[in-house]
Amino acid sequence: MSEQPRPEPAGLFDELSPLLAQVVTPVQYVGGEINARLRPWGDSQVHWVLMYPDTYGVGQPNQGLAILYEVINELGWASAERSFSVWPDLEALMRAHGLPQFTLESHRPVRAYDVLGVGLSTELGCTNLLNALDLAGVPLHSDERTMDDPLVLIGGHCAFNPEPVADFIDVAVLGDGEEASVELSRIVRDWRLAGCPGGRDGVLEVLAATGGFYVPRFYDVEYGDDGAIARISPNRDGVPAEVERWVLTDLDAWPYPKEPIVPLAETVHERYSAEIFRGCTRGCRFCQAGMITRPVRERSLAAIGAMVDHGLRATGLEEVGLLSLSSADHTEITEIAHQLADRYEGDNVSLSIPSTRVDAFTVDLARELSRGGRRSGLTIAPEAGSERLRAVINKNVSEDDLMATVSAAFGQGWRSVKMYFMCGLPTETDEDMLAIARLAHRVVETGRRITGRRDIACTVSIGGFVPKAHTPFQWAPQAGPELVDHRIGVLREAVRADRGFHRAITVRWSDGAPGQIEGLLARGDRRVGRVIEAVWLDGGRFDGWREHYDHQRWVDCAAIELGPLGVDLDWYTTRERDELEVLPWDHLDAGLDRGWLWQEDLAGRAARQLADCRWDGCEDCGVCPRLGVDIEMGPSGTTLLPLEPPPPRRAGADA
Repeated sequence: MSEQPRPEPAGLFDELSPLLAQVVTPVQYVGGEINARLRPWGDSQVHWVLMYPDTYGVGQPNQGLAILYEVINELGWASAERSFSVWPDLEALMRAHGLPQFTLESHRPVRAYDVLGVGLSTELGCTNLLNALDLAGVPLHSDERTMDDPLVLIGGHCAFNPEPVADFIDVAVLGDGEEASVELSRIVRDWRLAGCPGGRDGVLEVLAATGGFYVPRFYDVEYGDDGAIARISPNRDGVPAEVERWVLTDLDAWPYPKEPIVPLAETVHERYSAEIFRGCTRGCRFCQAGMITRPVRERSLAAIGAMVDHGLRATGLEEVGLLSLSSADHTEITEIAHQLADRYEGDNVSLSIPSTRVDAFTVDLARELSRGGRRSGLTIAPEAGSERLRAVINKNVSEDDLMATVSAAFGQGWRSVKMYFMCGLPTETDEDMLAIARLAHRVVETGRRITGRRDIACTVSIGGFVPKAHTPFQWAPQAGPELVDHRIGVLREAVRADRGFHRAITVRWSDGAPGQIEGLLARGDRRVGRVIEAVWLDGGRFDGWREHYDHQRWVDCAAIELGPLGVDLDWYTTRERDELEVLPWDHLDAGLDRGWLWQEDLAGRAARQLADCRWDGCEDCGVCPRLGVDIEMGPSGTTLLPLEPPPPRRAGADA
């Protein structure tokens, strides 16, 4: 970096283009999509690359990337382009021809930009992060970077415990990224205009001093003789002992994405997604997403209606996803669904919610969601099969609630139900797994009775539970892969033995092995970075993909790298922590009171349930007073309608 704007780098497309004929899905590297933005280089004082460390098909629909892309590009003096992990076939060709990681809009080299912001949403994306840095020509370790390298930052859920990748990043941003991205852009711009005082450390010191940006290199970690962390402390003046999370309020003032990019290649979701509220206070003890996004902040009906109207006009898409952690909990969800269904009736626009709580899905909601004429299978998340275990995790739903939900759906024409469960939860037994089989049996039985049909289907999707930072279960031992596989086997055998119903019930599962590594990365400290780097050097890429994941590679690298330090894979995963142990993320403030989290852990072991503070009063989790925020929810007193006539269909939409 220098006082003057970076010189405009040359695009690489002419050199890249001949390689694309040799790879799978070359269109994902071409760019030029509808609503993509490319500003002249000289018009921007701060140049961002927003990267999702997975394929275009997985990363392009990411809501966080879509929001930040528009927020930064609307600043006028800053710009953002996108980059995604390249598939191994193109990577090999790029390395052979000396081509670096590039942006999708201009195919310029990523290293030429000021900021590389990576959305690290899943732990198993860590090796792709390292691969992208290396392919870009950016030194892996932050302390080896120069003024010629971009600032490397991460956001997303993994930023709430960034310690395993601390050596590889310059900055971590906790929480909502809209205001954080604007503030970071402003700081980088002002530092540049001032002549880049202090070099890279100079701008990092300014960022760290705000208390809203975590710079791992400015903190020292000391370990005790038992292997646990003794203390984490700043190593220079002006750096706060704790870093706070960003919380966005008044979501109506941030109606993004307004004009999301329409993908050229196939992606995992092809819909206009409107986030109808942010945060969740249901208090599920396993759920990191709910804990780190408190409190609930709803959008008004008018804002949601305007977003959907604008988004469909800008994209020509035919599905609207109403997004949140539990969309059916919006105080006006029935009005939202009813008025959207009225608005787009006859226009082949369908409504969907990604999943719903068992006790929030009603007959009215089922009717409105199905009015567009297209029904995907209903997806609900009981999480545990027995009422006892649901009390342990604070799911707060009964079997009667679940049956009322599926009855409403079957009564409105649904024929299939998908249910998500976890395996390896604290206090779980084999009997809890058998309860899942019985629950699936009852769902199919209920569907057959209500519809009078035999073609009722129930899919049980089950994955291993991984304890996460900033949750009541952050101290809990993780079930080992052998136990997880055993429990899944118990469930599968029970379903197979269910005569008359087993053909209607499909069990889908994830093996226990990847979950063990996810657990290592989710609760690891800086020493785990050695394992990530060793795995990457040994060829680790796309570890979130079953065909690329190599469990033995992770096990071997963990043994080699951690053994000399006196810790091992089990120490990070299956070991139970005590209340006073210093956790790797204790200096990162999500707003939650640590004592409250511990009491919730104890309540879970005793199967005591906690009410939702939206409806039953404050439970003293600490977020609102600590971060200066409050619950923002309806009724809003607004309506979606009237709006102007429905958007015209985009040319070629039927093709």
